[in-house]
Amino acid sequence: MQVILGAGSYTTTLPAGAKEPATAPFITPSVRRPMPTNDWWSSLAFLQFSNQMFPHPLGVQAHAKGLRIYYPGIGYTANPEGVFTAVMGEPNDLIIGHSAQASFPDTRVEDWSDWFVTAAFGGKLSLTFGHGSPFVYGKINDGGDATFSFGSAPKIFAGEAKSPVLGISVQGRSYALFGPSGCIWDGIGTNRLVCKSGGKSYFSVALLPDSKPETIALFARYAHNHITNSKVSWSYDEKSSKVTTKYAFTTKNYEGSTPGTLYGLYPHQYQRSTDKLLNHTYQTIRGVMKLAAGTGFTTVTPFQGVLPLLPDLGSYDKATLKKYLDADAASFKPELVDTYWTGKSLGKLATLAALSDATGNQAANQQFKARLKALLEDYFTAKPGKIKGLFYYNKPWGTLIGYPASYGSDEALNDHHFHYGYFIRAAAELARQEPQWAAQSKWGGMVNLLIRDCANPDRDDPLFPFLRNFDIYEGHTWADGKGDFADGNNNESSSEAMNAWTGMILWGELTGDKKLRDTGIYLYVTEKDAIDNYWFDVNKLYPQAFTRSLASMVWGAKAVFATWFSGDPIHMHGINLLPVQSGSLYLGTHPSYIPKNLASLATERIAHDKKDPKFDPSKPPRTGKNWGGWGDVILMHQALADAPTALASCEFETQEIEQGNSRANFYHWIHFLNKAGQVDTTVSADTPLYAVLKKGTKRTYIVYSATPQPRKVTFSDGTVIVVRKAGLSVK
Repeated sequence: MQVILGAGSYTTTLPAGAKEPATAPFITPSVRRPMPTNDWWSSLAFLQFSNQMFPHPLGVQAHAKGLRIYYPGIGYTANPEGVFTAVMGEPNDLIIGHSAQASFPDTRVEDWSDWFVTAAFGGKLSLTFGHGSPFVYGKINDGGDATFSFGSAPKIFAGEAKSPVLGISVQGRSYALFGPSGCIWDGIGTNRLVCKSGGKSYFSVALLPDSKPETIALFARYAHNHITNSKVSWSYDEKSSKVTTKYAFTTKNYEGSTPGTLYGLYPHQYQRSTDKLLNHTYQTIRGVMKLAAGTGFTTVTPFQGVLPLLPDLGSYDKATLKKYLDADAASFKPELVDTYWTGKSLGKLATLAALSDATGNQAANQQFKARLKALLEDYFTAKPGKIKGLFYYNKPWGTLIGYPASYGSDEALNDHHFHYGYFIRAAAELARQEPQWAAQSKWGGMVNLLIRDCANPDRDDPLFPFLRNFDIYEGHTWADGKGDFADGNNNESSSEAMNAWTGMILWGELTGDKKLRDTGIYLYVTEKDAIDNYWFDVNKLYPQAFTRSLASMVWGAKAVFATWFSGDPIHMHGINLLPVQSGSLYLGTHPSYIPKNLASLATERIAHDKKDPKFDPSKPPRTGKNWGGWGDVILMHQALADAPTALASCEFETQEIEQGNSRANFYHWIHFLNKAGQVDTTVSADTPLYAVLKKGTKRTYIVYSATPQPRKVTFSDGTVIVVRKAGLSVK
């Protein structure tokens, strides 16, 4: 059925020949809201039982016998290709089960909150676990008792049969089992313990940082405060250009009087928080997780702004830039392919439209805009019988699928933020130049629909889940819809996620939707911190044995130097840089990192090429001026730290250009940075669309105003720009 949305439409009927997820979600009848996907726990919803999941510090896996629990943090290893959690076969330190049911028919999602999930085992047992929590909380639903099974009898270092708390050691790892008051432990000395609770239904298990008595006492104070909700909230303050994010826990107290819970913070969280931490830590694949106690914590993160386009500063040959723009206007006429490759064409067109507008090439600009409209409007129209170039709403999974699909975006719901991010940023450029096109009565409703699919800010939306692709606690996106891997979920192109959030910020600001804008800013600054820490490792969280300058793919249980599509190191670097567009200046906020990244790439590229049977040592190495394909992206990254050196390496006429980039953008970006210098993170502005750069002692202040009304923009160093009309202002 065609659903009309302004001038556009989508369908609720699967197009002929198209694919969608093969199964309905594994959920209990109590679930009445749209199903999240692309999360660390998504395999729980897609499979009869789950694959391995990594909420950190724990690793867990739903199994026919119950929930496997283990601590992967102390066993990780590293080599030049990555950092790996030592997970072998079907790892477990213990399995939580039910005394009256030796085997469960399946595991179903019973409930979830922002970073916790509750799994139902055959209606008998409900277990709740989540990011940062050392606890697994249990409820017996239908009589019987909780059981705890081990490969061999665990060592008991605290408590005895009539104690409500047992401290146990399993393969050198310490846990505490918390039964209700009055419970009796049956099976001590064997590999199966039963918590005889006398009819009380609650219990918990905790991974301990050590086996000290005072540590068990600390955990015991919170053990029966079961997490019933985890919730994030954020606010963007324009005046200070900072995002305040609050992470809150709600608990149900079954015993004891201490409020709150114990929770671990990832590095990207405690780097931005002043909340009190305890002296207990856990090792994780993301670095040291630090323990805290209470009902939540707060982070404050600076926002360095984004721009819809870069200004024409005139430090280049304008005739050359016009030639490049005219060449694309004459020859770049993309056709509908699939949501990813059409998306990349849309991204290229959006950048060309902005650049031609900034430099006054209106003839080229009109052609780029016309092609943008044609591609977007084609996809945004779902006429009956149409099978190519449309969006379909799948109700069981609460998602929007574009066809033709690619890279599992249909059956596995992969990569929606990557694909749709290009559409959103392209639509934002049209909204900037032709606001009437973006009206809700025109095409704006379809753009909002794509945003609601991958980054919905509304918890009560009846069609889509909250922030589908974004892992709120880990602070970054996941690409795989199902998360069905032994190493958990994964995310490769961190920069394509930032492209999506750039588009969302611009779309929200340009259409006057501050809720969408502020959500985009929250996603942008949070993902940037995660990228700096876990992809680029600017704070040296990974072991020295991992000698690469970045992890090109981050998984639940590993961080590796690899891609899904290529073994060439330039692709491993470049996939976390592209598309280079006006919202990519965040890549320059750590300029001292960039030459290290570049030097690492050069070494890696030479080593890679020497392994090629066709390697010719007489030819110059494929570095510097000879990077070849994707070299434009690498040089644009280099320019953020050292534009003069990058410029000296540029062969603008002959450089092979990455498919989503253009020769015009390559040329302009390098020369813009050669004129303006490096990103200056010491100065902020009281507006979201801005940038500050510095060359020597001279700063360049750039502001974009989305409204025609005059306004005064004040920078934190006291500089003022009086914006007279909509558009760019530079000082």
